[in-house]
Amino acid sequence: MTKTQVHVLLEEKAALYNQPDFILHDPISIPHGFSKKQDIEISGFFAATLAWGQRVTILKNCRKLMEGMEQAPFDFVRNHKPQDLQRFKGFVHRTFNYDDLVFLLTALQELYKQYDSLEMLFSGAADAPNYKEGLHRFRKQLFGTPHLPRSEKHISDPHKNSACKRLNMYLRWMVRRDEKGVDFGIWKKLSPAKLSCPLDVHTGNVARALGLIQRRQNDWKTVEELDTTLRQFDEKDPVKYDFALFGLGVFEGVKPLQR
Repeated sequence: MTKTQVHVLLEEKAALYNQPDFILHDPISIPHGFSKKQDIEISGFFAATLAWGQRVTILKNCRKLMEGMEQAPFDFVRNHKPQDLQRFKGFVHRTFNYDDLVFLLTALQELYKQYDSLEMLFSGAADAPNYKEGLHRFRKQLFGTPHLPRSEKHISDPHKNSACKRLNMYLRWMVRRDEKGVDFGIWKKLSPAKLSCPLDVHTGNVARALGLIQRRQNDWKTVEELDTTLRQFDEKDPVKYDFALFGLGVFEGVKPLQR
């Protein structure tokens, strides 16, 4: 396919999958159950953090968390006492367990004592091309709260060359804005133009099949390579093509190139 043909395909598929129907069976449905900014960003953070594995299980466990927070995540995070966390005893999602959950709830409580919103923790230098430094800053702030070493694996760090798939997805939800109603766009101080595509096995395979990236690893360097290509197609809203890459890989079964 020519570059123009690839661009046309991505536009068509982005429009196809960037629709309200996409919400129902996706982790983004969890924050869509709320209207208050802080409720959205907290529920969204947990939905993104647990977003690996089978979607049915992801949604089931995310709903269990929201029920434990009495459908008021901001109020719970801000006001919970240590004994309130006992209600989550036995919680587990793949390798994420009760100890990890207690840490995140405690760390978020500390952050909300300092900040009205998590938004500014992700901001980087004004001239930065992406949110690499913001992702690192958020992680550093989060782990300023005492924690077990095991919990660090659940929040990726671009400084360690991680693709940070789930954090980039979370940023897309919070920052990207259009009239479709899938993403929230509630973080107005951050620019959608700097967002990076959430890179995983599916999006990476499709991106390689379409010639958008050449690197074979799914790491931060590849994220930046994909950034460069997608911004040639739309410099103001490059991450809208996440819908296209994800849809082509998961729903349409585009296969990786054979080498």
